[in-house]
Amino acid sequence: MAKKKKKRNMKRGKKLSSDLPDKFVERMEAIAGPALFSDIRKTFIDKPTTFRVNTIKASKSEIMETLRMNGMKTLDVSWNKDAFILNSKTKRDLTNLDIYKDGKIYIQSLASMVPPIILDPQPGEKVLDLTAAPGSKTSQMAAMMGKKGELVANELNKVRFSRLQYNMEGLGVSAEGDDWEFILRLEDGSALSTEYPDYFDKVLLDVVCSGEARFIDGVPKTYGYWSEKKIKMLVYRQQKLLFASWHALKPGGILVYSTCTMAPEENEMRISKFLERVGDEAKILDIKIDGLKSMKPIMEWKERKLHKDVKKTLRILPTDQIEGFFVAKIQKRV
Repeated sequence: MAKKKKKRNMKRGKKLSSDLPDKFVERMEAIAGPALFSDIRKTFIDKPTTFRVNTIKASKSEIMETLRMNGMKTLDVSWNKDAFILNSKTKRDLTNLDIYKDGKIYIQSLASMVPPIILDPQPGEKVLDLTAAPGSKTSQMAAMMGKKGELVANELNKVRFSRLQYNMEGLGVSAEGDDWEFILRLEDGSALSTEYPDYFDKVLLDVVCSGEARFIDGVPKTYGYWSEKKIKMLVYRQQKLLFASWHALKPGGILVYSTCTMAPEENEMRISKFLERVGDEAKILDIKIDGLKSMKPIMEWKERKLHKDVKKTLRILPTDQIEGFFVAKIQKRV
């Protein structure tokens, strides 16, 4: 019996190549061009540990002093004053510190910090995070708002919702405060949006995606699930949530749509189709973050030309410190 089991496992193992999927490589060469993809492929590695100061609970000076006392060196992030790259010691060393256990710092990928910066939630505003778990961006936005205003964080999956709830409590987001209303919801995003027609000043929609930007070359478990069929399955849900977010956004409000994938079907094509549907009701806003490298958006894919305003969207160029990300900033006309 043991021998048969081992043989089955070996057969199963053969299905996962240690190389990136050939079809993915082919698509990436079409997206970036062979020369640029040659450089991008080198960035499909395990990224360094990055984190940000949770200004709800601590100051930057307090965190820097604690790190110094523990012999930890960091690199600054030019476009985010509260973010740092760990340049000595290990992630485990960082998580062993009380500043981590007490929720004074939060480990988060650099790319994940970009959408809230682009959305720029302000104190006193009404903000929705429609697909919030595990709460990285939710807590970042709460800090940006100074815990003044209303923030609704929604998650459909029960297991992920529990993680979101746990994180928000540990980071001080859930704690009551003057002029602060924080609401956690366990709902389908489309259903939730019907409760808030034309309500929010700002909406963040960081959709579930194929996660191509998080592939690690030579680590099959990071991409063994990938296929073009998987992308097609995700697209319908993404489009549905995009329109749900739009329904909940008030006239004059801002919607940020983001993914951690390279697939045009989930990125530029979703925005193009959205613009074709809503017409003049939507205005794509330019995005520029000094110090953040980007690639040109895809304006044509599989012989289909996309809406001209897609050129204003952002594709973060992957490096050895930051994964690729796609972000679109859309304003609802008054």
